[in-house]
Amino acid sequence: MLGVMTNPPRFMRTAALAALTSVVLLGGPAVAATPTAAHPASVSATASASVKIVGDICYGDLPSQAHDTITLIDNGGPFPYPRDGIVFSNREGVLPQQAGGYYHEYTVKTPGAPDRGARRIITGQQQHEDYYTADHYATFDLVDFSC
Repeated sequence: MLGVMTNPPRFMRTAALAALTSVVLLGGPAVAATPTAAHPASVSATASASVKIVGDICYGDLPSQAHDTITLIDNGGPFPYPRDGIVFSNREGVLPQQAGGYYHEYTVKTPGAPDRGARRIITGQQQHEDYYTADHYATFDLVDFSC
């Protein structure tokens, strides 16, 4: 369909957070997250020197506006900018290569900016696969929701 925005499914994250919260509150066993092919802790690119390394950032270290954006994504909106939720094509080649439509982008408000600013959350289709960029796609950090 032309012009229809598709958002990645977020129910998996919501269910996982609810399960984790109940485990923590009920004193269940802690589960340590380990990097997998679907959820890399970091990815380095070898094809081009202009491609930056994807690092990671603790959820708690994100600016508060990024928390707001992630909450809106999890709730399915409403989004403040018309371009929120569009497909992110990864033209820069910084993120792991995926099929078209895999990534979506959302604006992270920048206080004092006259426009959308440079900050974004890019979501992938895997659970907890959110990337933060503060420099308009030059570098990305995978959001670590465990800290």
